[in-house]
Amino acid sequence: MGSKDDYYNRAKQQGYRARSAYKLKQLDEEATLFEEGDTVVDLGAAPGGWLQVAAEKVGPQGRVVGVDFQSIDDLEPHQVKTMRGDMTEEQTRDRLRRELGVEDDERVVDVVISDMAPNMTGEYELDHARSVHLARTAFETALKYLKPDSDFVVKVFQGRDLDEFRSDVEAEFQYVRTIAPPASRDASSEVYLVGKGYTDVPVTEGDTLTVDITDTGGEGDGIAKVKGYTLFVGGAEKGETVEVTVTDVKPKFGFAERVD
Repeated sequence: MGSKDDYYNRAKQQGYRARSAYKLKQLDEEATLFEEGDTVVDLGAAPGGWLQVAAEKVGPQGRVVGVDFQSIDDLEPHQVKTMRGDMTEEQTRDRLRRELGVEDDERVVDVVISDMAPNMTGEYELDHARSVHLARTAFETALKYLKPDSDFVVKVFQGRDLDEFRSDVEAEFQYVRTIAPPASRDASSEVYLVGKGYTDVPVTEGDTLTVDITDTGGEGDGIAKVKGYTLFVGGAEKGETVEVTVTDVKPKFGFAERVD
């Protein structure tokens, strides 16, 4: 029996609903995705293997919301909620928002994970294009609900559109890794993009803007606020209004240099 079949047997023995549970375990081992108390959204969640792993990782104080167009049998952990629907449809996205209990501009999710895959046609380019479309749907969900400095995992098939999609993800996260978990089947073209450190900030590197220096940091840099986001400005003093260029952007703060 091949080694890949071992994951099926282990899933049966350890009570997981699918061998794919080990993919998420391996992704977490590689990228440290979950913490106790996290809120997780799992897209393409049927039959529930990823839900089980996520629930274990976040513990009883966390919560996990799973979405799939197939029905998902109830899971024992009380912190897991499931809903049936197609994430490419607006009504499903609205139901997810209501399940999370948020307004449109609220960010309450710590990790978005997606194992969504298209119905396979056997035409490689078509299947790849459909997988990228689903991956972009998951990406849009992540951008809508992730807290700053949070994480995103999405399955996508390798192909000509992967590099462009990865570039789009890289623009929103501190860094992105492409991971092929050992539990993926040898013949599969699937990989997982893991975005770490969602950067939800109102500025980007290279921006030039005028700011008021409202405080002084521990290293002596001036501190400015841009829509609540903190910029450290070298050589600026409290009370000044200066023109700056943004030089580095991180999830919770950034750095800028005076233009003058």
